[in-house]
Amino acid sequence: MSKDIGSKGMNAAVCTDSSTFNQNLLNMPAITANLVNISTRNIQKARLVFDTHIRSIELFGEADTALPYLMPGFVDAHVHVESSMLIPSEFARLAVTHGTVATVSDPHEIANVCGMEGVRFMIRNGKKVPFKFYFGAPSCVPATTFETAGAELNSQDVRQLLEDPEIHYLSEMMNFPGALNGDPEVIRKIQAAHELGKPVDGHAPGLRGEAARQYIQLGISTDHECFTLEEAEEKLKLGMKIIIREGSAARNFDALIPLLQTYPDSIMFGSDDKHPDELAISHINALCARAVARGIDVFHVLQAACINPVQHYKLSAGLLHTGDPADFILAENLDSFRVLSTYINGVQVAENGQTKIASVTPETDYPNRFEATPTTISDYVINSLQSDYPFPVIEALDGQLITLKSASKPMIREDICLSDPHNDVLKIVVVNRYRPAPVAKAFIKNFGLKKGAIASSVAHDSHNIVAVGVDDESLMNAVNSIIDTRGGISVWNETDQLVLALPIAGLMSAENGYRVGEQYALLDAAAKRAGSTLRSPFMTLSFMALLVIPNVKLSDKGLFDGDTFSFYKPTE
Repeated sequence: MSKDIGSKGMNAAVCTDSSTFNQNLLNMPAITANLVNISTRNIQKARLVFDTHIRSIELFGEADTALPYLMPGFVDAHVHVESSMLIPSEFARLAVTHGTVATVSDPHEIANVCGMEGVRFMIRNGKKVPFKFYFGAPSCVPATTFETAGAELNSQDVRQLLEDPEIHYLSEMMNFPGALNGDPEVIRKIQAAHELGKPVDGHAPGLRGEAARQYIQLGISTDHECFTLEEAEEKLKLGMKIIIREGSAARNFDALIPLLQTYPDSIMFGSDDKHPDELAISHINALCARAVARGIDVFHVLQAACINPVQHYKLSAGLLHTGDPADFILAENLDSFRVLSTYINGVQVAENGQTKIASVTPETDYPNRFEATPTTISDYVINSLQSDYPFPVIEALDGQLITLKSASKPMIREDICLSDPHNDVLKIVVVNRYRPAPVAKAFIKNFGLKKGAIASSVAHDSHNIVAVGVDDESLMNAVNSIIDTRGGISVWNETDQLVLALPIAGLMSAENGYRVGEQYALLDAAAKRAGSTLRSPFMTLSFMALLVIPNVKLSDKGLFDGDTFSFYKPTE
């Protein structure tokens, strides 16, 4: 005897004869597999009949271990697609091979460069492929007033975006000081989202106690910036949902995953920023495998990976209920979560690790803003008279977006402050790409370079050019190679002169995603050959100008103290 699961998986109706299915059902595609019912916490052999939607689910009793496992597709609950260096249509081609069917995507990277034009480009390109991109309205463009961005979105712009049915939420409210202090523009953006019934994402690293409570009381519902268990649990108890982030730079999975066992309804998974070489290998499926290996209940894991984002953001992604869109995956097992097939709206978009989504050609008139002109060596000089002793040094942390502040005595030669690769104190610069301006200069630890320089126009959030190097000539060459291509990442030393061009907003390539991943891997390897000890040198570099993450960063206007939210004062 089989059972046909009714609408939303409730009130199963008994079918005594398969002839009760009409001829249309009999002609539709069908799959027999082990259905993983996350809400009822059981696994049964089932037959799924579908076209663009789920038309029937028949249950046949106990699971058959010889069959694959059928479950809803994975959702990345917080990602900046631009940080993959791929346009949305190429991001989708790679993501579906790992069972991802949807993303909750904040386009604030391209918005900081190109404003509304950039957001519209992301929506337009994402709609060209069978994948479910749910874009938000960027809330903080520019991220702060202490840097130069390419655009500004005020509260009227944000409301206009939120009124668009293609925009599903207000993206991360990074200006938590403004939110707490009642900044009128910030409050108007939050109120617009509430009035239009759309969720508000948070961004409040290290915010605790009464300040956290006030922030959450504004109706800000998520945070992906927690890096300690205690901080995340405090926010959970105050009613916030926590997105466990595991990207190419920020890696908070190990610290936060124990929370999933206790708070399964309030946890989601997100990558935030993921480079193309890693996206080619894995995505949310890898977090599921790691969580199960840590002893987390598999139904809790799938609740976070498949169900919670859909329910929280009110997405139209299917959850394997009759009548839902036919978005689902077949996995080899519930340990490795190796994905055998991915379906979106009933279309098979990936099979056995191979994408079935064809590349599409974006517009040839790429959105971009890149006005920088070639620099000279003199732009990078730091005179010793400009430096007091001790001078502040940014201390980068592998796997974290936060930095520490340390101090160091400069290495001086002929009244010029130089990088000191022996002690791993290197020069870091930020070059304004939007208008002529002096090069901002400081020093940084933990990049480990022994020769040359690396540079990137992916430099959150304003995306000026950021570079770290051991000598001024290499810094100049690395930066100028990016200016020549109007965006990209580069490695420059006596043995390697490599550039990956990113002509779309200086953030993305229009090329095949797998090819971009291969090119990126070459630059990553070259940076490590030059001495970098970081797991992901370019991803870490891209966050060294992100002022909204403490403790000390460098903007195009100078060294910034995230603790006081002001430019660094040597007397402090």
